[in-house]
Amino acid sequence: AGLVAITAPCAFVDAISSVILGSIAGVFVVCSMVFLEKKGIDDPVGAISVHGTCGIWGLLSVGIFADGKFGAGFNAVGADKYLGVAGQGVTGILHGDSSQLVAQCIAALVCIVWSVGTGYLFFKILNMFMKIRVSPEVELRGSDMDEMGAPAYGDFHLVENEYEQELAT
Repeated sequence: AGLVAITAPCAFVDAISSVILGSIAGVFVVCSMVFLEKKGIDDPVGAISVHGTCGIWGLLSVGIFADGKFGAGFNAVGADKYLGVAGQGVTGILHGDSSQLVAQCIAALVCIVWSVGTGYLFFKILNMFMKIRVSPEVELRGSDMDEMGAPAYGDFHLVENEYEQELAT
């Protein structure tokens, strides 16, 4: 989670800020996983929480933690003057510039709309041509044997009726 969160701001923040935003990402990933679990969203490896939540946090953290020491000339920011200083790099809200945070919020919104929109469209189209969910019976039983041909948890068994219960004992 911390590594995902530092990816966007790595060129614009110092080491202390990276530790702070990585630590915050560690808290965010746990909260996000608990939230998604309570909402019934199936994300067993936490990909939405790590890459979605912490990725967005990292994107926004550029507009919060960027201190202006790094990124001069990046995207033409600071090439001539930025915040009245020549050679000034990208600067976040903690160091006097709220416009970068606004830009990062817009970028985050675009990422969310694009990801959700294209994902929804992809699965709708895919569902028109093939089944993308297993039957409720297979879902309850577990799809290990049906999908992979081998049990994932050999010592784990759901008892479906009294006959199977007698065999299990």
